Amino acid sequence: MAVLRPSELRKMQKKDADKRLLELKLELAKIKGNVSMGASAQSPGRIKEIRRAIARIKTIETENKGKTTALAKRLVLKEKEKEK
Repeated sequence: MAVLRPSELRKMQKKDADKRLLELKLELAKIKGNVSMGASAQSPGRIKEIRRAIARIKTIETENKGKTTALAKRLVLKEKEKEK
């Protein structure tokens, strides 16, 4: 799997990003399980790459939540102004 770029993640639909996150977590668990049983990691750099991709996905999700929250706050303020 290729490295996930933030620009690619921002273009993804939420369900696609969630699916990708689940796939990455599963892959990381498999690799860590093999290493803990004594097998050497076939690609030690892959663990780091997966961890970073997971962090990127979570960061983008948090950014999107913040945008949604900020938008909701603005809408509430506009409604309050209209009521006055």
